[in-house]
Amino acid sequence: MSLEDVENIKKRIENFKKTLMELTEAPVMTETAEHKVREMSAEVVDSNPYSRLMALQRMGIVKNYEDIRKYTVVVVGVGGVGSVTAEMLTRCGIGKLILFDYDKVELANMNRLFYQPSQAGLSKVTAASMTLTKINPDVKIETYNTNITLTTQFEEFLNVLKTGGINGERVDLVLSCVDNYEARMTINTACNELGLKWFESGVSENAVCGHIQYIVPGESACFACAPPLVVASDIDEKTLKKDGVCAASLPTTMGVVAGLLVQNTLKKLLGFGTVSWYLGYNALSDFFPSMMIKPNPNCSDNFCLKQQSEFKNRVKEEPECTNVDPLEDVVTHENNEWGISLAEDKPIVSNSTTELIETETSKTENVNKNNSIKSEEEYLSLNDGIEFAYQSGDQTAPNEESLVKETELSVDDLREQLSLL
Repeated sequence: MSLEDVENIKKRIENFKKTLMELTEAPVMTETAEHKVREMSAEVVDSNPYSRLMALQRMGIVKNYEDIRKYTVVVVGVGGVGSVTAEMLTRCGIGKLILFDYDKVELANMNRLFYQPSQAGLSKVTAASMTLTKINPDVKIETYNTNITLTTQFEEFLNVLKTGGINGERVDLVLSCVDNYEARMTINTACNELGLKWFESGVSENAVCGHIQYIVPGESACFACAPPLVVASDIDEKTLKKDGVCAASLPTTMGVVAGLLVQNTLKKLLGFGTVSWYLGYNALSDFFPSMMIKPNPNCSDNFCLKQQSEFKNRVKEEPECTNVDPLEDVVTHENNEWGISLAEDKPIVSNSTTELIETETSKTENVNKNNSIKSEEEYLSLNDGIEFAYQSGDQTAPNEESLVKETELSVDDLREQLSLL
């Protein structure tokens, strides 16, 4: 028996161990799944996992947070960004989560969040499903250990997007958390074909930059409309990878990008705030650029061009607002608790009445002055038994020492007297 055969046997034994561990964990997951919460409650008790989420509804951020259970989100790529994204959505109580990935957990992934060393060797979707089910058994987890870039697997991926919803309908949103151009283009093609909204995300190879992009087929630029510089320069992405060299990876940057991705996902699904079309992140300067990228009319994706045409037709068919009554100027906060009031503008007066106005103004100033003196006296009045330690300046009687007397002495004489003191 050769050394190669021995190594193969060792690998098979390790695979059997991993499979046995998965089967051993399955009953534990089933027991946990029995403790499901049928309805989200806003009751503030230690045993309620949704009390702090439902508080968003009480504070007026969302209308009905429990609607999150109606939605199905697909996460493609369960790596550094995708795994944290899946965990956040699970903790938020998403209705159904579908995970796509074909890679395995490695010890080299331990610098990132979510995965544990004991899960090394398991497929990422299996390890993620085990962890997520323990975190929140209310979320339905569906996994596919599939490489969607393969022609034989693309139809399965397309079919899941069409029928993977909670009630067999289309999924509500697709989140791309992959790390290569080929997989992004596969997601782009599928979503363009179905007219499905999706988010693209990524982290740079130096681990200090990242971004998210909200893509609405036909309305905003798809991934093929504005390809990366490497692809636009006709450089094969695979030629950039070298043996013994790997991209840098920081859990902090990936956590920030995942947070931005899930935050905008929640805003899109629950209808609060403003969803960012494109939001970048530069960790070196804490810079967050934001922009809107319009679709390319010369896009290489035929489905994108079709979606652009349909979007233009929808915009043309939208009825125009006509015969709209102008809004009346309404005085708001006429009586308010802060006592704020608006002063009316003074009317324009003619020259003939200027003298009369000046006279009245002079009288008003005198009255205001007298009122001011009275107000000061009232302010300075004290209750019985209380007196001032010092009199106010205008009531102090002058004394002889404080008065400046006239003298015939010169300045030099005064200085001589001063020096003798």
